[in-house]
Amino acid sequence: MLGCGKTTQVAQFILDQEILAGRGSTCRIVCTQPRRISAISVAERVADERSEKCGRGFSTGYQIRLEKKLPRSRGSILFCTTGILLEWMKSDQTISCVSHLVLDEIHERDVLSDFVITILKGVLPKRPDLKVILMSATLNAEHFSQYYDNCPFINIPGFTFPVQEYYLEDVLELTKFRIAEGTASREPQGWQKHLKRNKEKVSKIQQFKDWIAPHVRQLQHEGKYSPDVLKSLSLPESEELNVELVAALTLRICISQGVGAILIFLPGWSEISNLHRLLTESGKFPSCVRKIIIATSIAETSITIDDVVYVIDCGKIKMKNFDVKNNIATLEAEWVTLANARQRKGRAGRVQPGICYHLYSKAREMMLREYPLPEMLRSRLEEVILQIKMLCLGKVRPFLEKVMNPPDPRAVDLSLRLLQTLNAIDSDENLTPLGFHLARLPLDPQTGKMILLGAMFSCVDPIFSVAASLGFKDAFVIPLGKEKEVDQKKQSLARGCKSDHLVLVEAMKRWESLESQGRDRGRQFCWDYFLSSHTLGLLRAVGHNANRLKVETPEDGRVCIHPKSVNEKERYFESPFLVYHLKLRSTAVFLHDTTVARPLPLLFFGEGPVRWYKDERGFGVISINSTVKFNCRADTADLVKKLRSRLDDLLEDKIAHPGITDWSSNSEEGKLLRAIVELITSEDEKVKPVGRHYGDDDSDSE
Repeated sequence: MLGCGKTTQVAQFILDQEILAGRGSTCRIVCTQPRRISAISVAERVADERSEKCGRGFSTGYQIRLEKKLPRSRGSILFCTTGILLEWMKSDQTISCVSHLVLDEIHERDVLSDFVITILKGVLPKRPDLKVILMSATLNAEHFSQYYDNCPFINIPGFTFPVQEYYLEDVLELTKFRIAEGTASREPQGWQKHLKRNKEKVSKIQQFKDWIAPHVRQLQHEGKYSPDVLKSLSLPESEELNVELVAALTLRICISQGVGAILIFLPGWSEISNLHRLLTESGKFPSCVRKIIIATSIAETSITIDDVVYVIDCGKIKMKNFDVKNNIATLEAEWVTLANARQRKGRAGRVQPGICYHLYSKAREMMLREYPLPEMLRSRLEEVILQIKMLCLGKVRPFLEKVMNPPDPRAVDLSLRLLQTLNAIDSDENLTPLGFHLARLPLDPQTGKMILLGAMFSCVDPIFSVAASLGFKDAFVIPLGKEKEVDQKKQSLARGCKSDHLVLVEAMKRWESLESQGRDRGRQFCWDYFLSSHTLGLLRAVGHNANRLKVETPEDGRVCIHPKSVNEKERYFESPFLVYHLKLRSTAVFLHDTTVARPLPLLFFGEGPVRWYKDERGFGVISINSTVKFNCRADTADLVKKLRSRLDDLLEDKIAHPGITDWSSNSEEGKLLRAIVELITSEDEKVKPVGRHYGDDDSDSE
């Protein structure tokens, strides 16, 4: 169904037919999209086709997190994200107000879509009148049909124009580009050492020997390509993403091909930025001559750029995965699937015949997977588990076994364990009062707990800003070529606080102050500090380490603070502990969004029970786990334990009986919270990290 107009037309066909049949007043069509931008753009396109406006009183609208333009309640089409649909199902699991449900782009197999698909299998027997349509341009339809008890499926021929395909060998011949031989070929002993440490690399090199090398020999036998091309193809480096080759191919298209825009697919921002710099600094691309769009996989679906004739497919895509063995999220570029490749190719043939250049060999294409691995097999599952409990779907493991492709049981166990540590579920998988509230928040449970604590301690505004940014979108915009300027502006907002979270709080505070003096002043502040006023508005509505600083986590050993962080270049910290929102492995293990944390807040708000004991030297130690522990006197430890216990009791009581914090002097909760605040702000010198010193000035200070 590639290029057949399914996303914009199917819902309209249904609505028009229902109106003609006299059932318009009972027709309410909901069409889900995996991305916010798709839901908005498709809704606006459909409204335009119907000669209407999008939203109130008209037949078409959209709803995404924090933003909506709802259509009329009946005889209408609503485009929304899958998460919005799931929120409705918490209060109305059978979605009784929906007559037709269209789940689009399900080939992407994101967690929420698979979750909804699983729930719907149980809903349909209760709602025989509900019409469910699963749609995708590249889909193993038989697989989905079998899951839904062999339901019927149809294939609609696409209306794309023919697209001529070229592969890496063709591109190298066309551009005369030569791939440089790297250390992999020149230092075989080093490679052998490296391969022993990395089984994945061993597998890749073995694949290269088994598939690519015979392919090169076959091409040599056929005599179709020059010796230089064959030499480049025989190098392992030919399988790496090469932005210089992309730039050379782009220039070749501009010089030798007819009119038409060029759409280039790259894995992420770093590659986009590098290519943009190469193109702009080369001086070979006059402006106003040809449109060149550089994008990630987001341009594969839903959004059509009408004048694209040439597609350059780098063959790589960044996929977020979850390493169950090491309990860490990863974000690394990997080979596209055949489904991705077909989508990318199809972008070149929407309005006229086109050309697609794949920057991988024909042999590599034969090794590509057919479809992407479902996200549920490569993600943490805490949020899914909380939704299972909220929807009263029973025990977690039996439900997840019903999913079309069930997740690894080890991943389920890890997520259950974390939720128990957070006190979100008990040992029998029942939601605690805290877990109930965390499940209702559209955030990961750690961020949700931060919000609840922020409410208790009456610092809601800054915490909401931080939470919204972590869970929704970074307010900072990084224009190509302006990366250093953005970093300087963030450092100025940090004002030495050594916290990415508080940088956002400061930005929000200044913007709100200036905005109150006039929208032009707020807009100018956003322009000066590379901030998105739109994102700040939405946030408000929701209320490689260069200096070799040694940063470690218990699970990973040495890690890096991400270059985007204001702490990345810091050499001195008042405390040896950092808290972070996200740990992600790409070129290294990076900590994102870090804040320096002192001992007492860790003892009061960290996860794990407070214990006091004497070590082998006879010194008193207070701890909450094997990593967070401090030398501490017995009387100080006793005070902390009592306050922590009472704080835990208060948190439970507040969650079960929500209400405004009573800070008055005769209030028990006020006395407790003030005592904790006074202790934290006094920076009590009686508590010291075990075996560590603040402000060590050597290169390995922590």
